[in-house]
Amino acid sequence: MGFTGITLMAIATVLPIVAVVIYILIQGLPAISLEFLTGFPHDGMRAGGILPAIIGTIYLTVGTAIFSVPLGIAAAIYLSEYAGDTPLTRTIRIAIINLAGIPSVVYGLFGLGLFVLFLNFGTSILAASLTLSIMTLPVIISTAEESLRSVPQAFRTVSISLGATRWQTIWRVTLPAARSGVLTAVMLGVGRAIGETMTVMMVTGNAPVLAVKLGSLFSPVRTMTATIAAEMGEVANGSTHYHVLFFIGMVLFLISLGVNIAASSVVFRAKKRAERILS
Repeated sequence: MGFTGITLMAIATVLPIVAVVIYILIQGLPAISLEFLTGFPHDGMRAGGILPAIIGTIYLTVGTAIFSVPLGIAAAIYLSEYAGDTPLTRTIRIAIINLAGIPSVVYGLFGLGLFVLFLNFGTSILAASLTLSIMTLPVIISTAEESLRSVPQAFRTVSISLGATRWQTIWRVTLPAARSGVLTAVMLGVGRAIGETMTVMMVTGNAPVLAVKLGSLFSPVRTMTATIAAEMGEVANGSTHYHVLFFIGMVLFLISLGVNIAASSVVFRAKKRAERILS
């Protein structure tokens, strides 16, 4: 009975997810075409493709990772390897946990006030990347720190006793042993950045077309999530535009799925490598 109950609960958890995916596919398939993926919007955004939204999503995802991943992992290393168990570090950990639960609209207001207005970055790729980086940092720091703290202390003791410095121990022993958890932290942060909507709409400018200077960090962009959020309430149910927005959601889902599959593959190989080392 216990096993049957757990199985039924697992099925009940998975079925709504499968139903959502199937519904998105059914609604999005009528709009599928290669031109839609590679073209630019025109006719007042009622026709054309979603290439600007795809590129905008990639820009913000890469920009967020560039800013948040090194800083997040460095903070996790400091908290797990250097900071002692003091009232200050306990306060920092509580603050990180609380920051992870703040609504995204609050981060959007913060980014709008600091990066867009005060620092005069404008509604741009740079402002959005920095804002999303701050939003994803708590997730990366807390997950990576727990992974580093789970590495047995004996690993560090043996490494130092063999003459390695503290940093050499962290770089050559602790980080490789915690690689799967650190990669999981990175993917959780990147995944949140890919799916973010409200923050993106507030600090990117939500530009429906690509700026002339694609390499400019101060160019406004539009992402796939922002496109869906901005236009879904204005389209007629069952119209061509309606199916187009569902197709954008389908593309976004496939991109997220691909990223997660790649990350899971890397984590699996890292775990196998760690098991071979330990054995």
